[in-house]
Amino acid sequence: MFKNLIKGLLVFCMLYTFSSPANAFYTDMDESHWCYQSIKFLTEIGVLVGYPDGTYKPDIPVSRAEFASMVIKSLGQENTTVSQPIDYADIEPDFWGYNIIQKAVYFDLIPNGRGTDFRPYDPVTRAEATTIAVNAITTSQISEQRAQNLVSKSYEDYTQLPAWFLVSAAKAELLDLNVVAPGHEGKLEPNRPMNRAEVAALLYKMMQEAKLNPNAKLAETLQKRTADGYVLDNVRVQGSIGVIPAGAIFPIKMETVVGSQVSNVGDIYTAKVPKNIVTKDKYLLVQEGSDLKGQVKYVQRAKRFKQNGEVIIKNELLVTPNDQAVMLYGVATLDPEVKGFWSKLFKNKKVLTTNGQIVNIRLLGPLKIDLTNGYIYE
Repeated sequence: MFKNLIKGLLVFCMLYTFSSPANAFYTDMDESHWCYQSIKFLTEIGVLVGYPDGTYKPDIPVSRAEFASMVIKSLGQENTTVSQPIDYADIEPDFWGYNIIQKAVYFDLIPNGRGTDFRPYDPVTRAEATTIAVNAITTSQISEQRAQNLVSKSYEDYTQLPAWFLVSAAKAELLDLNVVAPGHEGKLEPNRPMNRAEVAALLYKMMQEAKLNPNAKLAETLQKRTADGYVLDNVRVQGSIGVIPAGAIFPIKMETVVGSQVSNVGDIYTAKVPKNIVTKDKYLLVQEGSDLKGQVKYVQRAKRFKQNGEVIIKNELLVTPNDQAVMLYGVATLDPEVKGFWSKLFKNKKVLTTNGQIVNIRLLGPLKIDLTNGYIYE
C-alpha cells in the first residue's frame, strides 16, 4: 500500500516536472544547460550525486578516484566482486576507492600501476577520462598515421596531444566520445581537468557504446534479463540494448473506466503493463506491473441514428518497478465493434472500457531499453 502511494506521488511529480520546462533538477542549472539531460539521467540511476545544498556544480573538476567510481557505476559493475591486486604505490586497502580502482583494473579500464602512483586526488584530465571510456569498448586497431589524420581534421590543438593519447583520441572520435563543451569548439584540450558536466556527457555516451560493444571483460558480466510474456517481433537488439520502434503495438491494462458517454477531453487514466514485454528471444523489455498514465484526447458521444461513440486516448508516462519515470507516448482509438446491416444503419454504439480491460496502444516514438537492468534511455 505504502509503495503504491509513493509510486502515485512519483507519477504526479513527474507529470508536473515534464509539464514545466523550466523546472530544474539541480538548483544551479536548468534544462537550458548543454549537459542537463545527461546529468539528470545519470543522477536518476545513481551514478552521479549532487551536493547537500541541492547544487550539482557542473564546472568543478573531478578527481581520478571519483572518476573511477563513476565509470564503474555507469557500467553497472559496482557490486561485482573481483580479486585483482592493486600495485599502485599510493593506494592502500583502507582507501575509500580501493575496491573501485581494483574493479577498474580488472575490467581493463586502467592499467595496473606496478609500483607507480595512481594520484587519486589529482583531477582527471580530459585525455585520461576519454582513454578510460574508450577502454570500456571493443574497438578496431588503427595506425598512428590514421589516428593523426582523424583528429587533425576536427581539432586545431591536435599537435598538443600526448603521444599515448593519440590513438585513443582517434577512436573516441570514431565513437563520438570526444566531449567538446560550448565555447571550446575545435579543441580537445587533453591536459585540462575534466569538469563534472563534461564527465556526465562522456559517461552517458560511453554507457550506450559499451552496451553495444563492451570490452571482453565487461561482456562476461553484461547478461541480458530473460522472461516469458507478450512478444514484440520487431524489436532491434544490438549488444545489450533493445529498441522498440515507433509504430509498435503495446498492450496496457486499464485501471480507469473510459467511455464515450462518461469521459471528457483531458480526463486522466491510469493503467498497468499486463504482461512482461519481451523480444522474440525472450529478452525482457518492460516488466509486468509497470505503471502507465495518460489522457483522453478526443471524445465522440454516441447518438441514436446519427453516430457511434469513439474515444482516443494518449499515453504519456511509464513508471517502471525500479521507479524510473519516462515519457512513453502512444495512442489508441476506442470504438465499438459494429457488425451487421442494422447495426451499421441504426448508429448508437457506445464505448466503455472495464477495469482490467486490455487496450493496444500504438507507440508514437521508439523506446530504447538496457536489457541488463531495464533502464530506459530518453
